[in-house]
Amino acid sequence: MTARPQIRVVIVDDHPMVAEGIQAILETYEDINVVGTLCNGQEAIDAVVRLAPDVMLLDLNMPVMNGLTATEIILERRPQTRILILSMHDSAEYISTALAHGAMGYVLKDVPTEEVRIAIDTVMAGQRYLCTGAQGSLEPRSTDGREPLTSREQSILLQLAQGQSNKEVALVFGISVRTVETHRKNIKRKLGISSTAGLTRYAMEHGVLQGTGA
Repeated sequence: MTARPQIRVVIVDDHPMVAEGIQAILETYEDINVVGTLCNGQEAIDAVVRLAPDVMLLDLNMPVMNGLTATEIILERRPQTRILILSMHDSAEYISTALAHGAMGYVLKDVPTEEVRIAIDTVMAGQRYLCTGAQGSLEPRSTDGREPLTSREQSILLQLAQGQSNKEVALVFGISVRTVETHRKNIKRKLGISSTAGLTRYAMEHGVLQGTGA
């Protein structure tokens, strides 16, 4: 079996315990290589070409240079690096400003650790990622009051509704079974559905399965 390509990650946070905690979590994944931990935006700018990260986890509020200013300069120097903001601020102003500066994702620091991995996978696939709290700040609720699904969650819902197992879904998207399980839990929570049969019924009623031959 061919090994998955390594994802090079740099963590930028002025709190060493936070950076070390995130690093310890990410290093449990065989395909993630944390190539650096830095303390501020200026260090990130100076090191981005040398470290060549695929993804940079960047705090917003740091000394010397903040994450917003650093994001723009980092992307000028190495456009292929995906910036994923990791912050405690959940206001719409912070989130929208970060995205406007070029960040591809925004994750709150109090999210479950597995969600950081989901965020990395999503931005590596070229898609924007907003954690649940960030989405709630930016996006309106659906007309039935439910929290809207992300594009990745909609894609996974389609696979689950067609009877695919977590392992099969993981193979389709090139992610871990554990990540699929987290997506499944988030989908059920957002839709207020407790069973796989309920997910299938929801998909049929809302046209998710249209055009699939299901």
